[in-house]
Amino acid sequence: MLVVVVLVVVVVRRFRGEPVDLKDAVVAPAVLLFLGGRTLLDLDLTGTDVLWLAVTGAAGVALGGVRGTTTRISGPPERLVQRYTGRTLVVWVASLVVGGTLGGLAAFAGMQAEARPVTLSIGLSLLGESAVLLWRAHRAGADVVGLLRPDDAAARPGAR
Repeated sequence: MLVVVVLVVVVVRRFRGEPVDLKDAVVAPAVLLFLGGRTLLDLDLTGTDVLWLAVTGAAGVALGGVRGTTTRISGPPERLVQRYTGRTLVVWVASLVVGGTLGGLAAFAGMQAEARPVTLSIGLSLLGESAVLLWRAHRAGADVVGLLRPDDAAARPGAR
């Protein structure tokens, strides 16, 4: 439930518009991937589980990447702002439908329900979105490594 609440907060913030931030782009997917991966470590995975993890994982990253292409990026390179659009919402809904369909097929094929952690699915999707968003920010002239928030500037090496 906490993951859903956090996801809703992220989506609402991005519809309102928020700075493109390296930490935000990396931390959320990393935490979710860690939690999902940790769940998998406790399981005795079958070949079917591994196959469907690969299929659903690739779909999640790809759909996240597509979602990253629908985000509007604006502003000067040092202060880029990302804003979800109506097309982003359509891709979110399509992602849920595709994910649900693949999950149903995986279950029908014999994949263990525990081998499909929601945290892993969301983390992979956000990873795909973040990768495309950061690539687009780079193409817009942003110093991607420099996309830490101004309040994080003191933490950067060489900061004054």
